[in-house]
Parts: sequence; C-alpha cells; structure tokens
Amino acid sequence: MSLLEVRALRVRYGELEVLREIALDVGEGEIVAVIGPNGSGKTTLLKTLAGVLRPAGGAVEFGGEPIAGRPSWDVVRRGLVLVPEGRGIFADQTVRDNLRLGAVARRAAASADDLERALARFPALRGRLDTPAGVLSGGQQQMLALARGLMAGPRLLMLDEPSLGLAPRLVRETFEAVRRIRAEGVSVLLVEQMAALALATADRAYVLDRGRIVAAGSARELQADERVVAAYLGARRR
Repeated sequence: MSLLEVRALRVRYGELEVLREIALDVGEGEIVAVIGPNGSGKTTLLKTLAGVLRPAGGAVEFGGEPIAGRPSWDVVRRGLVLVPEGRGIFADQTVRDNLRLGAVARRAAASADDLERALARFPALRGRLDTPAGVLSGGQQQMLALARGLMAGPRLLMLDEPSLGLAPRLVRETFEAVRRIRAEGVSVLLVEQMAALALATADRAYVLDRGRIVAAGSARELQADERVVAAYLGARRR
C-alpha cells in the first residue's frame, strides 16, 4: 500500500523548471532511494514534498490525502518529516532542547519517555544532553538530526544526504540507524549522493537526472542495470 504518491509533479524557480513530471511512490515500511548527480533536483524534490517549496503542478498524496502546496507545519503534523541536508540542528541549543523542538511539530511537549526512546535509539547522545549541539562531532550531529526528526512521530522520514561530511565509519553507522528506523515501522525516503550505498540500503530506487526520473525499479534491478552502473555507480561491469 502506498503511503506517499507523487504524480506529474513540476517545480519552478522563476522561469526555470527544475522538476518535470515526477512520479514516484513510497509504500508502508519501505526504504526508497532517490539517486542522481549534483544539481539534478533531489533536494528540491524533498523540499517540495515537505511543503518548503510550492509545486507548479502535479499531485502529491500522503496517507490518501492531498498535500501539494500545504504549509510545512501541516505536512509535518500529518507525519511527513524532513531531515535536511546539513542536518539543520540549532548549534547554540543543547542536545536536549534540539530533541524537544522535534516534538513541537506534533503539538506535544516532549515527555521523559520520548527522550528515553530517542536516547535508546542513539545512545551516543545520552551523555551529551546538556551540551550545545554545535560542539558535537559530525556523526553525533547526524544522529541528533535523525533523533530530532523521529521526535516528531513521522510515518515517513525523508533524509537528504545523511552521509554528507562523515567519515566512512560514521557513514556505516548512519545507514545502520536508517535500517533500524525502518524496522521500527517508519518508512524512509532517502536522497543520497553515495549511490552504491543507497542502493545497498533501499528496497526500491529512482534515478533523477536533470529534473526527470530516468530510471526506476527495485534496488537490485538498478544495481544490475549497466546504464545505472556506468553513469551513477562509478564503474562499468564486464
């Protein structure tokens, strides 16, 4: 069953059309990846779904309800939550306050149980609750961004370049966290420049290039597609 359905979505920056006739869907309990080169429109897609940008046309349904053009606060309260590129944490606020801000989106104060669940998911944050978020390591900041997104109670969590700026070990830990999030029943829409890792993690994937979907299928199918391998995975199979 589709949780998110996008049909014929178009987005403009002034006269420039940056997304054209985008069609994709995310099912309950799925990890779906969107891969493609820089400048292809991946971040624009997530911002539009999150209500940060208004579409020029097309339809977006979440949980069977139309959400295209709705304000971002309304989209979040429906359970569609974006963890932005660069993490978007409040550097001068403590870890505890960043987590509490995540709960505000669902019109509820963060309870002790909410905080405990977040710390159980990301134990590295437990000893840093009263630390300003800006002094955390890059990996800890990424875990905080994920934890804050989950504090909003999402049905679908959208992740924009979660590997950005992280060392290889921290990238692995981040993607392990993504798999755990799905295991808890939260669907994931993943935008990621590291295409091979995204495909190794996702159930299905779309390839976005120059504002259009140019390939789609199961992650395994795309891993075996010679065109995708040559163009986006950095090697050609023999």
